[in-house]
Amino acid sequence: MSLIKSKLIQNITEANPHLFVRDVERIVNTIFNEITQSLADGKRVELRGFGAFSVQHRKQRTGRNPRTGEAVNVEEKYIPRFKTGKELRIKLNKQENSSNES
Repeated sequence: MSLIKSKLIQNITEANPHLFVRDVERIVNTIFNEITQSLADGKRVELRGFGAFSVQHRKQRTGRNPRTGEAVNVEEKYIPRFKTGKELRIKLNKQENSSNES
């Protein structure tokens, strides 16, 4: 099961009944927009305990079409990268281990 943005907003609103849905939605959108804009500006975004987002540059290269084997020019591009933080890695491994033991 995946967590989509609307469900995230709903969860935050339920955990904080003193906040209006529109305010939580504005906060979540602002956070995502700030992360997106920072990455677009080539900056690194670090959320302590969660992880860090960065941008990696991939140079132009010649690739292969897997269907035909024909050489294809692949343009240079920037791709987002995510590296998990220590706390997140620990939590994921504890959950994985506890679910495997059941």
